Amino acid sequence: MAARRISSLLSSSATSLGRFSSWGRRINSFSTAAAAIDEPIHPSIQVDHTQLLINGQFIDAASGRTFPTVDPRTGDVIARVAEGDLEDVNRAVAAARKAFDEGPWPKMTAYERSRIMLRFADLLEKHTEEVAKLETWDNGKPYEQAAKIEIPMVVRMFRYYAGWADKIHGFTVPADGQHHVQTLHEPYGVCGLIIPWNFPLLLYSWKVGPALACGNTVVLKTAEQTPLSAIYVSKLFHEAGLPPGVLNVVSGFGPTAGAALSSHMNVNKLSFTGSTATGKIVLALAAKSNLKPVTLELGGKSPFIVCKDADVDKAVELAHSALFFNQGQCCCAGSRTLVHESVYDEFVEKAKARALKRVVGDPFKTGIEQGPQIDNEQFKKILKYIRSGIESGATLESGGEQFGSKGYYIQPTVFSNVQDDMLIAKDEIFGPVQSISKFKDLEEVVQRANASSYGLAAGVFTQNIETANTLTRALRAGTVWINCYDIFDAAVPFGGFKMSGQGREKGIYGLSSYLQVKAVVTPLKNPAWL
Repeated sequence: MAARRISSLLSSSATSLGRFSSWGRRINSFSTAAAAIDEPIHPSIQVDHTQLLINGQFIDAASGRTFPTVDPRTGDVIARVAEGDLEDVNRAVAAARKAFDEGPWPKMTAYERSRIMLRFADLLEKHTEEVAKLETWDNGKPYEQAAKIEIPMVVRMFRYYAGWADKIHGFTVPADGQHHVQTLHEPYGVCGLIIPWNFPLLLYSWKVGPALACGNTVVLKTAEQTPLSAIYVSKLFHEAGLPPGVLNVVSGFGPTAGAALSSHMNVNKLSFTGSTATGKIVLALAAKSNLKPVTLELGGKSPFIVCKDADVDKAVELAHSALFFNQGQCCCAGSRTLVHESVYDEFVEKAKARALKRVVGDPFKTGIEQGPQIDNEQFKKILKYIRSGIESGATLESGGEQFGSKGYYIQPTVFSNVQDDMLIAKDEIFGPVQSISKFKDLEEVVQRANASSYGLAAGVFTQNIETANTLTRALRAGTVWINCYDIFDAAVPFGGFKMSGQGREKGIYGLSSYLQVKAVVTPLKNPAWL
């Protein structure tokens, strides 16, 4: 679920227009429920923490520099946040190293670590309203989505991994000969975690949860677009009894803080969520420094396949949600809608109608489905892709322009007659742009779905179990959802094939990313049994 900024080195997060009369096409029927953006609601929360969190203390950046974090509804500055760079990463890593080598965290019982994580989850649940307001203000996602879906998922994730903390163990291995063999599952040490802007706290929980449950210490780099919520909840973590130095938070930019963390010789493990281009850079920096292992959750261009036997009304609604959820800013968005030719025309008309009904507006208002894009850079990038779709010959069914005149809002946009060689069919747009293509048979759709360099997720909508089984095994993707989409249970692993990443997050598989295996062999003299 990753934000995509390719133009900026190690930006841990990045990843829509003018008037179309010159193309001879204008969508006059656009009638989103919120026809105008009123004066934005000011959230009833004060931003108290904007500094770096190092060794349990809030401190200024060594340089004294700050940077603005902005409200995507208006482009106005919410607060200025400490801008960490190399010196600050060095301080954070030193604190994490001391906490791991000398502090109580890896030496306390796993049960006590679990209790601290559970206390944090309770505090987070208690402060859901404040945390959700910060997330919406800084990110632009609907408040109801943050408060009712995402924060409860974060709480659940920490409780899930708290439950695992005292159940991590090795094995006794039978050997050929008189030897006792056992394996130990040990923490790596200092973990560098880089999270994106599209789901700041969800990805915080996916990385921090298992890292701490396994006994590691952490240096977390926030996305420069959305630093506020991670700083706030990390304060709550310390209130829950987390020892100093175990969790350090550095806000800053990719080329400075991100690069410093990725190449640091005292960081033992990296986990990064962001664009594929930036993931390659992270991997290279890790290799060139101390060859630290890296977990990567990267880009996607996921197919959503609607078969000929599908209930079209249900498929339209599911495909709509798969693409437009979170303003389309989702790494696993179902952004290639592939529909069987026998139901294609009906599907397109109903997809267009659903997009026209989508409620766009101030994300703090009740009933809003879609807020603004994250920032001006993404806003312009999405509009550029929409222009590309029109110029390349796709049919613009709805949307295609800025929504309102202030902020980074974009009309829900639907294209039909999309060909596989068009940019809107190949590139990760990371915005509210649905591209609909038609296919004839399963052999064709499998080939086209797998032709992408990405392999993060896929959706299949069919009433035929044989069709579902065929596509499940044929699609080259880390997750395949059958007649559902965006199901992110804490126990279900998530990660990509091909250039969508390496390793897995969540579930029992997520633990292995933060543990290394040691074999211990001891001779046996006159054993009673082998």
